[in-house]
Amino acid sequence: MKIAIIGTGNLGSSIAKGLINNDSFTSLYLSDRNTKAVKCFETLEKVSVTSDNVLAVENSDIIIFALQPKHINDVLKSVASKITDTHVIMSVAAGVTISRIEAILGADKRIIRVMPNTAISIGKSMTCIAANAMSQDKVPLAEEIFNQLGTTMIIPEDLVQAATVICASGIAFWMRLVRATTQGAIQLGFEAEEAHELAVQTCFGSASLLIESGRHPEQEIDRVTTPSGCTIEGLNEMEHQGLSSALIQGIVASFEKINQLKKN
Repeated sequence: MKIAIIGTGNLGSSIAKGLINNDSFTSLYLSDRNTKAVKCFETLEKVSVTSDNVLAVENSDIIIFALQPKHINDVLKSVASKITDTHVIMSVAAGVTISRIEAILGADKRIIRVMPNTAISIGKSMTCIAANAMSQDKVPLAEEIFNQLGTTMIIPEDLVQAATVICASGIAFWMRLVRATTQGAIQLGFEAEEAHELAVQTCFGSASLLIESGRHPEQEIDRVTTPSGCTIEGLNEMEHQGLSSALIQGIVASFEKINQLKKN
């Protein structure tokens, strides 16, 4: 696969790292006005780092646009004449609809909207995929690429905004919960590094239990709560303080914000 990533900020460079770690290409072009984040890859075999988007497009079959929404229109227009019917276009730009891309490149182009998260750099992303009518036969290709970098789910495009909040913004939400657990452990007497390790490994173990067992979270909670015990005491206090409510309200607030970005 001849792949180009246009836009090498946090998400673009994370995708690049994941692809490089899995050797998932015959050639990889990384293009951006500022290539600092991926400069370290330019000495690797099969990897080219450039600030020339047209060059990247001309030398690739699959083009991943990893741009901020405010920049994507101008960049698409600058390369539109070089995009052919054989190209597969993938966009990870938050809030940018397939119809917006079609309006610039044409509805006859193969366009796939992809929403990964930054865990893609270590092959642990939850990536959601939606495609236009022309690219339905290329959805397996998108799955093939992104399954190497984590887990994929095919969804209707009208759920991509919600998936962005749960999966992409969700990384930050879970990081904040880990940080809060770390702070609690420090207050109870652990050194900062110890507290961090305890929080991270417990979070990892919790997710792994759910993935491997297939059980509902409440089933796992029941396994560690005992009558009149310390776990249920802590859970009830967290709920009294609004833990679940705050998390849900935060998710909804993020969803409302991303919908504002879409309108703009």
